[in-house]
Amino acid sequence: MGEHRMLIDGKLVDAESGAEFDNINPATEEVLGTTTDASKADMERAVEAARRAFDTTDWGTNRELRKQSLAQLQAAIEKEQEELRAELVAEVGCPMLITYGPQLDAPLREALSWPASMIDEYEWERPLGPKDSMGVGYQTERYVWKEPVGVVGVIVPWNFPMEIILNKLGPVLAMGNTCVLKPAPDTPWNATRLGRLIAEHTDIPPGVVNIVPSSDHLVGEVLSTSPDVDMVAFTGSTVTGKAIMTAAAATLKPVFLELGGKSVNLFLEDANLEASLPHAVTSCMHGGQGCAIPSRILVPRSRYAEAVELVKAGFDGWSYGDPTDLSNMQGPQISKKQQERVLGYIEKGKAEGARVVTGGGVPTHLPKGFYVEPTLFADVENDMTIAQEEIFGPVLVMIPFEDDDDAVRIANASTYGLSGAVSSGDLDRAKAVARRIRTGTLGINGGVWYGADAPFGGYKGSGIGRQCGIEGLDVFTETKTVGWPAH
Repeated sequence: MGEHRMLIDGKLVDAESGAEFDNINPATEEVLGTTTDASKADMERAVEAARRAFDTTDWGTNRELRKQSLAQLQAAIEKEQEELRAELVAEVGCPMLITYGPQLDAPLREALSWPASMIDEYEWERPLGPKDSMGVGYQTERYVWKEPVGVVGVIVPWNFPMEIILNKLGPVLAMGNTCVLKPAPDTPWNATRLGRLIAEHTDIPPGVVNIVPSSDHLVGEVLSTSPDVDMVAFTGSTVTGKAIMTAAAATLKPVFLELGGKSVNLFLEDANLEASLPHAVTSCMHGGQGCAIPSRILVPRSRYAEAVELVKAGFDGWSYGDPTDLSNMQGPQISKKQQERVLGYIEKGKAEGARVVTGGGVPTHLPKGFYVEPTLFADVENDMTIAQEEIFGPVLVMIPFEDDDDAVRIANASTYGLSGAVSSGDLDRAKAVARRIRTGTLGINGGVWYGADAPFGGYKGSGIGRQCGIEGLDVFTETKTVGWPAH
């Protein structure tokens, strides 16, 4: 388990300094092993390699090579799928059960293959038709060409690392770009494994993909500031996203930012609360460490007390702990730092007057690992810290509303707008409410929008641009408009 080396210019190498950093299992607090620790100089070498590969190879124009290479990478990952599964559980602390869904198997089915299939279907050229554009009797044929952006700096988080890497790498490569990828220091091995598979099992030219792990978050700044990087694609916190956008402004490079969320799970009064509310505890899945997880439940004030008891029943039956146990849907937080951060928010909620219905601390039956009890807050006002800030932990808050207009007001009274859910006994009513909520994705009456062909991203502080779908291909292209004399 664990590829120590990084991938730069087609070679698996150690950091020039020889430095290493530990990879910690968050469920046991034990050291899994070490990873090479790249410096700013290593990152600059990777950028140079990506620049050279884009400028001097035919990767950006050779569509057959790109299709073949993505198919090879898909096959290589599938051969090591079970090893990768165990590795993800060990370094991410994610429950084994969700690796069969969004943590691994679901994206592996389509995150590379769908963009590869779109290489032939994508509208690389669009005719505008002849026109006397200047009104002087001179007819011109005009076209719009779509071309690769160039070198893309990719920075990914630790919560769903392989899912996010694949859903970025697929479109980046399919559209003809080269890239430098920096994985999160908490979860480097899934990315370094990918680097080894690329080097050993694909025809991807040297420099097209570079994977550079580092314990130093600031090493990633090279991707934002280097004039040789044409774009930055980042998934992570809104605070870091703002810093990347600020740094990228110096070279006027575009950014794709998929950031935080404080999404609502909204139940209108005609929804089947008895059937649905106990399942709200699934917000604690993977320790609540998901940007699109609904962490605010909105229920009718007329049924608030009943709703709190229904949600509590779900919490009471929730199983969490050892992520290798298939009965558990919640494992540890990723690190001691994150555990302490979540506990700090819980204390803030108490101080501001919210009521802890269940949970609220560190579980006594789990002496090792960075665990937090699944925690339910009631009597929450939407302006409280726990209702406004992204906690990224197993913390769910319940907020009452008066009517549909009040529910929409509360849902939109947030700096975020990433995801959410609306439930009603009347589908048309649910759709009408959904249209008024300013968010990038929404599930209606239990519907699931996720897929490689489905654009994902947010409004407001939840980001800029979309990952996946046609929009997620467009974001990694430049647009060139050309004209020549009409005959």
